[in-house]
Amino acid sequence: MKRYFMDTSTPVARINVVPIIDVALVLVIILMVTAPMIAVSNLDIELPKATTRSMEGVDRVHVTLGSNGELAVDEKDVTAAQFGAALAAALAEHNDDILVVVRADERVPYETVAALVKDIRSNGGKRVAIGTTQRGTTSDD
Repeated sequence: MKRYFMDTSTPVARINVVPIIDVALVLVIILMVTAPMIAVSNLDIELPKATTRSMEGVDRVHVTLGSNGELAVDEKDVTAAQFGAALAAALAEHNDDILVVVRADERVPYETVAALVKDIRSNGGKRVAIGTTQRGTTSDD
């Protein structure tokens, strides 16, 4: 029986990329989990449930209205008197066709949300959307 021996005296010049890929994937997952939490205010609200379409990749400004009348533009808490200036400043940072998403607590009366949308339009918001929570597939409508 003949045996063949490999010459192991020359080093194998290969780069092991598996650890690099593992680290990159972990970083991507961390970014995907934390990115939605960074862009919006910390006001404790419950969004109404509705069937929505995905708005991934769309540049937007978030206006948050809490159940007790708290207001926030993106992650900055503002008072009602500061709202117009804060929204105008946020809109000035983007192009004219920016989407303004109103995130109002479900306990806020509709007339308050409608007044907020009117204020957004008067301060330069051309495209306004109402933020909701994606409804599940259960049939408890």
